[in-house]
Formats: sequence, structure tokens, C-alpha cells
Amino acid sequence: MSKKVIVALSGGVDSSVAALILKKQGYHVIGIFMKNWHDESVTISNECPWLEDSNDALIISEKLGIPFQVIDLSKEYKNRIVDYMFREYKEGRTPNPDVLCNKEIKFDIFLSKSESLGADFIATGHYCRKKESKKGNKNIYRLIQGIDKTKDQSYFLCQLNQVQLSKVLFPIGDLKKADVRKIAKENGLITANKKDSQGLCFVGKIKLPEFLQQKLKIKRGKIIKVAPDEKIFKKSVKGKKNDDFLKSSVEKYKYTEADGEMIGYHNGAHFFTIGQRKGLQVGGFKSPLFVIEKDIKKNIIYVGEGKNHPGLYRQGLLIRNNDINWVRPDLKISLNSSKKILARIRYRQTLKPARIFRDQNGLYLIFDKKQKAISSGQFAAWYKGKELIGSGIIY
Repeated sequence: MSKKVIVALSGGVDSSVAALILKKQGYHVIGIFMKNWHDESVTISNECPWLEDSNDALIISEKLGIPFQVIDLSKEYKNRIVDYMFREYKEGRTPNPDVLCNKEIKFDIFLSKSESLGADFIATGHYCRKKESKKGNKNIYRLIQGIDKTKDQSYFLCQLNQVQLSKVLFPIGDLKKADVRKIAKENGLITANKKDSQGLCFVGKIKLPEFLQQKLKIKRGKIIKVAPDEKIFKKSVKGKKNDDFLKSSVEKYKYTEADGEMIGYHNGAHFFTIGQRKGLQVGGFKSPLFVIEKDIKKNIIYVGEGKNHPGLYRQGLLIRNNDINWVRPDLKISLNSSKKILARIRYRQTLKPARIFRDQNGLYLIFDKKQKAISSGQFAAWYKGKELIGSGIIY
């Protein structure tokens, strides 16, 4: 008897081809579309085309001759993702809803519902790979980057665990995007030339600032421009003890209004993120302005001129103990130890050489070279070669 796989059909080309591949491989395939958002109080219905997407997913299922249904996870999505997003932005952090959505919705609630329907596996259209190996009598599931480097989505899955990985298939991880579209076209799938979705995970095409402004209040505050004075930012760590070195590497400079000049006003510090360039609406400078820090309590945005402003860069970051996730728990480092790794702090960032250190405060991730726009609330992910082995929320 063939194994049952439930594919998370989004109405896009990637999940369509994932379902096609599994069908050709002999699996008993079922397509399910997740309806995760239809709250018109915070979005406009024609900006959230779930009806169009679910209809495309239905057409694909009929073409492939597989059963199809729509499940409504909007209540869970609101509680676990949207409410969390608003809380984080209100506190001045920058969450990543796509990472959280995979952890909380696709690979938790959707996985549980699929198992209740008798599924052996779930499958998604992610550009990443899973490999299985043995360590003694134990199965080890490895999360590997996708073949297509420009589309690799392993970062978005950085919060998964071994149990979740054991239950998922990634049918297109060994393909490039161009090949996926070619397969879709050759098999007459209507999604072959459909554009990739933009916007919030499962919410649709609405832009994040518009989404946030419908729930978070506009609050006028000052924009302070800070000059690129190295004396403010440069700190000597030479000769310091290891724990002092770690703390100084992740420490953020605490700006005051005396560090710069006021150049304008904004509509709320909570709407901005570190490294943001657009939306400041202040002109007249030779180089673009970037957000280098924000004071949520005083509602002040600090900006620097130019992409090389020293205020944009930090050597490292801290992840608190409760926010560390080891995809490969057998590779975790013990207290007061360290490990060389490769790391990224955002999707599509090139992997950078770094080292992780563990002490009682949590896990320090120190890059060989300073990194731009390290933002509290985002996820850092670290790799051993092409394998993602752990991640955590930046403090």
C-alpha cells in the first residue's frame, strides 16, 4: 500500500510541482489549502487573494487527479502569528512571521491535522533538502540547503525540530526554479507562469507598513541624525577577558539626543526596523539615511547617513537560553565551549564565517567581520557547511 502524503497546496507553482512529483513517485497524494487570513478589519479583501489561490490549488488537484480540501486555520494564525507580530513591533523588535509561520502553523497545526487524517508525511514546496543518517540506533534528520542557491529556503525552516523533520518531504529541493517552471509547463499546470507571492506569509499582497498601521497607533516622534564619529562607536576589546569580549561584541551603543541633530519627525518608532532606508521621508542629504537605532520609550528614531555608517554595524549578537533551537541537538555545544560555524541573520544573506560561544547568559554568535543591521527579534541561523544545525531569536 502506498504511503499517504498531504501536500500544503498554496496555489503557487512550487507546491503544484511538489504534488506532481510525489504523484509520479507513487505516493497517495492529497492536496490541502490553508485559509489563514480573512479578517477585513486589518486588511482589504482584494489585497488578500486567498480565493484566487485556493481556486488555483483546486484546479491543480483536479488536473493531478488527487483529493482536495480547504481547511480554515485563521483563528490559530491570528493567535500565534498576527497577535505576536503586533506585540513584537509594539515593543520595538522586528519579528519574522515567515519563520514563525512555518514553526507554528505549517509544521505544527497543519502537521497535526494531517496526521489525524492518516498521513504518513506532509510535503511543501520549499527549496531545501532533507537527508537521513544514523547515529548509533538513532535516526538523524538533516536540513540541507536547496540546490538553487538563489532560492534556498532553509533559513525559513530554522526553527524546526527532529520530530517535525522526520514527517516532512521537500520534493523540489533538488531542482532549480527554472526547472520547476519547466516541469509545470510541460505538464500543463496553470501555475507554470504564476508570479511568486509577495507580502506576509499566507496573508497576501498587503504591504507590512499598511498592515501594522491598522492596529498600531501613529505616534509622532523625533528623527535624530548621528554623525559617523568613530569615537562614539569604536570600542577596544583587546586584552579583555573572554566574557567581557563577548558582551562588548554584542553591545549596542545607547544613543541620546545629544549625539546628533534633529532633522524631522516620524509616525512611530515601532514602525521602523534597524537598517531601514525607506519610509523616513526626509531628504536633502548626499547619501541615503538608514535607521541605526530606535528608542521606543522616548519614541525617537536615530539615523545615519550612508550605507557604511558605523552605527549600522555590530560584531555579534546574543540569543537567550530559552530562544535557542538546535535542529541537530546532537551537535549542540555545552556550557563554556565554542564552535566555528557559518551563519546568516536574514533570508538570502550569504553565509558568513562566525563562532558561537555558550555561557550562562545564552549563546553568543560572533562574526569574523562586522555585520550590517542586526535586529532584535529576527532569527539568526547557523550552519555546518550546507546543513542548517541551529537557530535562535536575536536578543
